[in-house]
Amino acid sequence: MKYVTANGAHIPALGFGTFRMPGEDVLKILPLALKTGFRHIDTAQIYGNEAEVGEAIARSGLARSDIFLTTKVWVDKFSRRDMGPSVDESLKKLQTDHVDLLLLHWPKSPVPLDEQIEGLNALVDAGKVRHIGVSNYNCALMGEAVRLSKAPIVTNQIEYHPYLDQTAVLSAARSYGMSVTAYYAMADGRVPKDELLQDIGARHGKTAAQVALRWLIQQQSVAALTKTATESRLAENFAVFDFSLDAEEMDAISALARPDGRIVNPGHLAPEWD
Repeated sequence: MKYVTANGAHIPALGFGTFRMPGEDVLKILPLALKTGFRHIDTAQIYGNEAEVGEAIARSGLARSDIFLTTKVWVDKFSRRDMGPSVDESLKKLQTDHVDLLLLHWPKSPVPLDEQIEGLNALVDAGKVRHIGVSNYNCALMGEAVRLSKAPIVTNQIEYHPYLDQTAVLSAARSYGMSVTAYYAMADGRVPKDELLQDIGARHGKTAAQVALRWLIQQQSVAALTKTATESRLAENFAVFDFSLDAEEMDAISALARPDGRIVNPGHLAPEWD
């Protein structure tokens, strides 16, 4: 496993995501993902599956210290009054006394950002959270979060795949010593069907999906989340550390980006994108 180092955090470059994964699917597939070798697990309060994630980890027999566990605070729990109790509830569901990374899930909220960041820092001070970060932030918001926080901000989890240019956010994150964690790496099923990615994959004996994941984690300071409820896909998604893409291949994949490449854009939650 390759690791991404960001402001003191050592994050496994390839993670297993549980977005839109019902609890029963988590209980079926997450134990298999852990057996495959995944050690970076991503969930969120709003996913409604923290309890099943916690149960699967507890049953795995792995030491808690071997797993990098991320969850996210939903926007209705950002206030000074609500954040701490909501994280206590998450920890109870996850059957752990701490998470390795806690993120603010989306930026739009009536709660001032300084209050949100204050809440994250209090949880670090209490030992309930090892590292903190943000999700779906633009460059300006990242800079403001960094300025407000006593504890280092270690990542910005964002939509990132070959069809969406995130150069500006990547550059800003790196300037703060942060990483970027990519979600929607398969671009809602578009990646596996892409002829260029298939052609590059054929040169390496890999699938288009593996090429896209390799393209992400081969970039400086980028981790990527995979997601599948299909057992046969687990090994495929994990087998991205035994080959590399050359500069020409990396550039060709980057050139797939289009102005309309963004998929996730809820108006009531999203910022003005860079």
